[in-house]
Amino acid sequence: MAKTSKKASAPKAATAKAAPKRKAARRKPAEERPVTVVIAAMGGEGGGVLTAWLVDAARKSGLPVQATSIPGVAQRTGATTYYVEIVPKPYAETGDIEPVLDLYPGPGDIDMMIATELMEVGRAMEKGFISPEKTTLIGSTHRVYTLAEKMAMGDGRYDGDKILDAAKQMSKRHILFDIERAAQDAGTIVNSVLLGAMAGSSVLPIEPETFKDGIRESGKAVESNLAGFDVGFAYATGDVVELQTKLAPPKAPAPRPGDAAGELKGRIERDYPSETHAVVLEACGRCLDYQDAAYARLYLERLDTVKALDEGRGDGDFKITNEAARHLGLRMTFEDIMRVAQLKTRRSRFERMRRDVQAQDDQLVRTTEHFKPGPYEFASVLPKGLGRRVVDWADRNPARARKWHFGLHIRTDTVWGFARVRTLAGMRRFRRRGYRYAEEQDLIEGWLDLVRKAAAVGKPMALETIECARLIKGYSETHKRGVGNYRRIVAEIVEPALAEGVDRAGDIAQARAAALADPEGESLSEAIAAMAEARDGAAVAAE
Repeated sequence: MAKTSKKASAPKAATAKAAPKRKAARRKPAEERPVTVVIAAMGGEGGGVLTAWLVDAARKSGLPVQATSIPGVAQRTGATTYYVEIVPKPYAETGDIEPVLDLYPGPGDIDMMIATELMEVGRAMEKGFISPEKTTLIGSTHRVYTLAEKMAMGDGRYDGDKILDAAKQMSKRHILFDIERAAQDAGTIVNSVLLGAMAGSSVLPIEPETFKDGIRESGKAVESNLAGFDVGFAYATGDVVELQTKLAPPKAPAPRPGDAAGELKGRIERDYPSETHAVVLEACGRCLDYQDAAYARLYLERLDTVKALDEGRGDGDFKITNEAARHLGLRMTFEDIMRVAQLKTRRSRFERMRRDVQAQDDQLVRTTEHFKPGPYEFASVLPKGLGRRVVDWADRNPARARKWHFGLHIRTDTVWGFARVRTLAGMRRFRRRGYRYAEEQDLIEGWLDLVRKAAAVGKPMALETIECARLIKGYSETHKRGVGNYRRIVAEIVEPALAEGVDRAGDIAQARAAALADPEGESLSEAIAAMAEARDGAAVAAE
């Protein structure tokens, strides 16, 4: 229904040059081979600044250095790659001879590989930049999901553990940790943490204090960048235990009277087991942000009925509660046009877009929001009865309904454009009166009722019934198909199994996987037919 285009005047690519001018010479023998460094960073992560710090420190150390960069294609289809070569022998020992350095990295010839995200670690291995004979790998274990992962109907995330295992095997030495989280805990940015890890790796012929001097001389965010440097240095040198003690977060302040978030947090910590706190707090906060405190309380009231099932089993395992908490939070914060508008007009989103396009402080970022609403989107905000009639008409006349989709291009970097989208976001106060809200609440209540009944049959049956909530997502045609697949699985597998008191968790999982694999529903039809045939065959054999 909506997408975003954004652009800004791109800053000029900065390429460090090995000045001053000296006589050129052929590359020296192996003992004077340059130290080669590749830095793969996405837009806004400060790869250019990190490269500049490295080059500046090499020059301060009197070492010949050269840096080049190759821009990425897009934010998540290719990071910008920076390549640096540093000759470990200073100019004072080589006289006026200027070494000839390469402009591009060569596979199998990299001493240090820097990757700001786990998928970039995988890309580096794919390109041959990581070798077990030579490469020290410094990489972050956090993820920024690719377009292909986000577009998948189900859970399209790649298996990060496989990348980590391969990285550990293919590198000579690896320094892998959640650099983004470490930077946030230290109140700094990713590139300063990376610089500290590089300095602590003992690969570079540069003293750590030289890097710190460069940060101080830059005059920008000196204290936070130095803190980030110390964090990275500690991870690289193995002093993480001491570091974690220093970074222990302060205790959260006691909730103020009338503070809805504090009240809800206190209720969760009081009434729910500790192993469920992370998920329940996140989901409850999401409901509070989505609507209001009353809606967040409704979330907890619904979840209380599921928690009672786990408590009744008495085995101390709250997996059913945890999974139900996660999916209930997602289902109750369904994406309607008010939610989309709310997310598109947040300050944090505009700040992130400026980082993504690397906009300077004096540059304007022009942002155009693309909307394409249709009958289902209009029906979602209408009163229940009127909205139902619009949806029925669209279902009876799909060809005519498609003609009622029209595109809107709204500039949210302008006062008038931002006000229009923000006004749409403000309509969430009327959400409870709308058709879509009523339909979603009916689906949620029905799903929870099935979960409670399935729990009486068995834990696997309950967990697979909970997972069926994954089928319902998105809006317009995507939402319609998901609801149709969900109702079909419920009618043909879940309800008959509950009526017979039979655990058919395996059949539910198989049908759900088929529904997620094929948006048209053909795979689901084949899976259900195969199950029916297998049951008939078993019945005949039993006779």
